[in-house]
Amino acid sequence: MSILYFNRLKKFSFLFDLVLLNIALLIAHYFIFGTEHPNDASKLFILVANVSWIFVASINNNYKMFQPLNINEVVDKLVTTFIYQALVLFGVIYLFKILNVSRGFVMITFCLFSIATILHRILMAYFVRNSKARVHLEKRVIVWGSSKIAEGLLQFFEDYPELGYNDYQFIEGNEQVYFHEIINTYENRPDEIFVCFKEMSIQELDDIILSCKAANINLHVVFDTITRKNTKKNNYNTLPILHLNNGNAMSRKIRVLKRVFDIVFSLTVMTFGAPVFFLVYLITKISTPGGAFYKQERIGKDEKPFKIYKFRSMYIDAEKYGPQLSKDNDPRITRWGRIIRKTRLDELPQFWNVLKGDMSVVGYRPERKHYIDQISAFVPEYKEMLNHKPGITSLGQVHYGYAENVEEMCERLKYDLLYSRNIALDLDLGIIFKTVKVMVQAEGK
Repeated sequence: MSILYFNRLKKFSFLFDLVLLNIALLIAHYFIFGTEHPNDASKLFILVANVSWIFVASINNNYKMFQPLNINEVVDKLVTTFIYQALVLFGVIYLFKILNVSRGFVMITFCLFSIATILHRILMAYFVRNSKARVHLEKRVIVWGSSKIAEGLLQFFEDYPELGYNDYQFIEGNEQVYFHEIINTYENRPDEIFVCFKEMSIQELDDIILSCKAANINLHVVFDTITRKNTKKNNYNTLPILHLNNGNAMSRKIRVLKRVFDIVFSLTVMTFGAPVFFLVYLITKISTPGGAFYKQERIGKDEKPFKIYKFRSMYIDAEKYGPQLSKDNDPRITRWGRIIRKTRLDELPQFWNVLKGDMSVVGYRPERKHYIDQISAFVPEYKEMLNHKPGITSLGQVHYGYAENVEEMCERLKYDLLYSRNIALDLDLGIIFKTVKVMVQAEGK
């Protein structure tokens, strides 16, 4: 599919989104007010909604599309854009009190626009895939090199037949085999060659490039470093530059949006969840001797200690013999404590830590220095995570659960390291949804 076609598709998607947004606004206005003619307040809101969508969709690269068109990635980016726009709109409406507009009008607009836009993207992806599949573009392809690296590439060919990479032959790499012999093993001269090696000298790469150029064959080089590291490819004029990210950096945009999300989400939970907070506080207070709250020193961002807050789930002096991890049927846990730990309700006071700036809603679970020293001895990469704020919930928490010893903590760490190297708001939302599922099903410990 040509670059020109994709550019037209981007422009069409941009304009069609604006059409869908305004249709949703008019339908919502008619449903709430019984007329299709908006008043002055509604007109201003319609203007703000359009401008904010253009602004947020642009900075979030909502219309940057790549071949093949991956519908999951497109919808994920779309959902993230909806959240950003909601933060902008609610900030304008409620925090700055610029607009006096019906909440029902806003909510119905968002629901209609979200459903319509996601359906539009799904249909667009279906159209792109099927229109290209009908062309029956078949390419003769050789995949040469390491089977371990090529495995993912061949699966990619299978997943996206519309790219035309159906007629391929895989040849296991051998440094003793000259490149022209690889070409001659194919019955007909290939249209494209994919070279898959863990490493390759400059001289070898130059020879392959020259051979392909002389034979008029398109060349693709698949480097293993791209699959194993956090990378970003930029073009400086005509020179391609591959940046290897150390996994510690987080863009200013992500930091600001994550902090705004943390504050808005925490305030929402603490406001609407106040009855639950009070009920858990009351039962904790009267069920066993001692205070309702429990605080403990943990290590947070930049290795700074802070006090973490929880509803108390253990008897007083549960750690009088030193730090201990909880385990199944732990006698130190109270009867009521087992309930709030299974439903994760004991973690609710940590929303105060989030508002204070000690923690984020989603991150890695903060540990005590006693355990950090032990974990770091086995997994030195643990210190990478301390460049970010710890969280109330984490990828490791929802996929692995609680750890009973240092070995299990190291196993869970794999998930949290993966998160710290790929921080994104849509990933945070997925972790929050899975956490809610754990709470509802009482799968905590």
